[in-house]
Amino acid sequence: MKKAIFASGCFWGPEEKLSKIKGITKTEVGYCGGNNSKTSYEEVCTGQTNHAEVVKIEFDEKVINYEEIVNFFFTIHDPTTVNRQGPNIGSQYRSEIFFYDDEQKKIAEKVKENLNEKLKKKVVTKISKEINYCKAEEYHQKYLQKKSL
Repeated sequence: MKKAIFASGCFWGPEEKLSKIKGITKTEVGYCGGNNSKTSYEEVCTGQTNHAEVVKIEFDEKVINYEEIVNFFFTIHDPTTVNRQGPNIGSQYRSEIFFYDDEQKKIAEKVKENLNEKLKKKVVTKISKEINYCKAEEYHQKYLQKKSL
C-alpha cells in the first residue's frame, strides 16, 4: 500500500469524501507540516505550530493511482483561498499536498500546474515534503461517521 497526505480545510469533510473512493483502503486524520513531531488540536488551533489539519490515506495502486487522487483532492475544496476553507479560517486550514517521494512531488506539481492554467494562476496550494505528521486525537477519527450513528 502507498500513502499520501492532503490538507484541505477542516479534516472531517475531506476524510469522509476520501474514505468513499474505491482503492483508498484507510484514512486517518492528523496534523502535518508543523514545527514539532507531536502536537494537539488545541495547540494547532492557536496558529503557532505551523501544522495543517490533514487526511493521511493508504491506497492500492492496482485500483487507483496517485494522480487520480490528487485530481480528486482538487475537486473537494477551494484551492484558491489562502488559509481558509468555507467558514474555517487559519493557517491550519490551508490547502497543501505533503509528498513522500520525488514521484509524488512531480505528479502533484503537474496536476497543480494544469489546474492553475485553467484557473488563471489562482491556485495557492502548497506542495511540501511530509514533515512532523502526527495522528489527531481519537475523537477526531471518523468524526462525521460517528456523528451520524
